[in-house]
Amino acid sequence: MEAVHGHDHSHDHHHPTGLTRWLMTTNHKDIGTLYLWFSFAMFITGGLLALGIRAELFKPGMQLWQPEFFNQLTTMHGLIMVFGAIMPAFVGFANWQIPLMIGASDMAFARMNNFSFWLLPPAAALLVTSFFVPGGATGAGWTLYAPLSVQQGMGMDLAIFAVHIMGASSIMGSINIITTILNMRAPGMTLMKMPLFVWTWLITAYLLIAVMPVLAGAVTMLLTDRHFDTHFFNAAGGGDPVLYQHVFWFFGHPEVYIMILPAFGIVSQVIPAFARKPLFGYASMVYATASIAILSFIVWAHHMFVVGMPAAGQLFFMYATMLIAVPTGVKVFNWVATMWKGSMTFETPMLFSVGFLFVFSMGGFTGLVCAITPIDIQIQDTYYVVAHFHYVLVAGSLFALFSGTYFWLPKWTGHMYDEKLGKLHFWCSMIFFNLTFFVMHFLGLAGMPRRVPDYATQFADFNMIASIGAFGFGLSQLIFLWCVIKCIKGGEKAPAKPWEGADSLEWTLPSPAPYHSFETPPIVK
Repeated sequence: MEAVHGHDHSHDHHHPTGLTRWLMTTNHKDIGTLYLWFSFAMFITGGLLALGIRAELFKPGMQLWQPEFFNQLTTMHGLIMVFGAIMPAFVGFANWQIPLMIGASDMAFARMNNFSFWLLPPAAALLVTSFFVPGGATGAGWTLYAPLSVQQGMGMDLAIFAVHIMGASSIMGSINIITTILNMRAPGMTLMKMPLFVWTWLITAYLLIAVMPVLAGAVTMLLTDRHFDTHFFNAAGGGDPVLYQHVFWFFGHPEVYIMILPAFGIVSQVIPAFARKPLFGYASMVYATASIAILSFIVWAHHMFVVGMPAAGQLFFMYATMLIAVPTGVKVFNWVATMWKGSMTFETPMLFSVGFLFVFSMGGFTGLVCAITPIDIQIQDTYYVVAHFHYVLVAGSLFALFSGTYFWLPKWTGHMYDEKLGKLHFWCSMIFFNLTFFVMHFLGLAGMPRRVPDYATQFADFNMIASIGAFGFGLSQLIFLWCVIKCIKGGEKAPAKPWEGADSLEWTLPSPAPYHSFETPPIVK
């Protein structure tokens, strides 16, 4: 039409520029970019809080903060990293990649997509503002356990409101993702031909819709206990603080899988590309992902082995938890089988994916250790648990996010990133991550409790090592930022297939099978 009428539409309202473009955008790529930058800002914020924690723990005795403020750092670090950094980053990937991977023109509900994102900055502002209100931010831990959370100051109310807003954002984003995947696939793109990243997000979106309302229920009961005398969690009024834990963890355990399944999807795209052969066992990967999602609903009380559960309950949750190791193990074996006899090269995305494999598997094993009831009773709420979940969330979710960022940056920006910087970022992150969290296993086994601002002298050496590692890890992320900005500003122009012989689609779709047997590596130009 424009050509017929000779109109130049470049400056009219269909193509807003500057601030309006970002505020009003309904383009899935723009929205993906907004999510990614927002999550990085939150990652830096949550990281600074973590450094505040590690600075206090550098040596025994009280150095920097009041105990209350230390607890606030702990709580807000958890909330900001989970709801502000990890989850929005994966949603950013979903927005960018899902329409491209299934051949859709955009997301199903483009305007709702915009709304889903713009709910997040106000929610983040509420969380950060809570530090500056009377009584400070909440110090009940990111789990917001009653009865402590019922008694705290107005920072708790801001946190509850923030969680509600972020939950609404997640639910709308999930509805959008499910509708897009089920209704907008290109002809011939059957469900079992979708790239694995699309599958993991389809399953994750169902998990989000199932559990976000549960979290909303938990914090709403908290709110009414705080202000309307309901006594849901007050034993004196006929309530039960353990009820809060049941409701929270019924959300909380599927939530940790929400934070890892999209990571599995990214790794399942990257490894086949750099092994230059299709993913081994595509169908089993799909079924394994679905199994993990279903099982995630029946393991919640393994977080509660010390509340006085009957032995039958403990046994059920112990065995159910160990069962999740089976589909997870299937995935790890499939990734290893994909690399087996592959023509592998180790660019930064592959380094982060292989690093993910190694360190995520370690986190999985310590998860099995925590699942054994009598052992868990000893290590519950010690630094062993802190080590465990950081191995799966930092080395799991975060490393996969780095892997995917380097993998798709050429597609997103049109430029190649600086490979030397990428590799430097990987090795610094890997070394400092392990320096920080590996020693925490020993601290926990020796009995150092979580969430304490001071500790016995026997724990001094390992804490000093962990604190040095944490500052190293934090500084390493500036290399990442530099690398990304440098890539956006320019650099070598990305070819049509940035990873030679490793085109993201051609090598990761299960069919048609490539023409050769992979006994000999494919010819790389």
